[in-house]
Amino acid sequence: SSLDEATESWGVKVERVEIKGVRLPVMLQRAMAAEAEATREARAKVIAAEGEQRASRALKEASEVVADSPAALQLRYLQTLSSIAAENNSTIVFP
Repeated sequence: SSLDEATESWGVKVERVEIKGVRLPVMLQRAMAAEAEATREARAKVIAAEGEQRASRALKEASEVVADSPAALQLRYLQTLSSIAAENNSTIVFP
């Protein structure tokens, strides 16, 4: 290494070098922080998009099951009525 070359003529063998601290310029620190934040935001968007995709697939499958079964559609209708009745609405119109 270049450190060995510089100290070899003095009879010194360098085996290890430790860096105790590094001071980065403030602008570089800000740039690194902005890059890290952008990376986190990008990951969050990907995770949210994947969740939306899974939810859409589940809704599609559920709608297919309900469409294939009149009893399931009736059950869903009754669940909706129960949900509406639990709210503090003064008027409910049944189709």
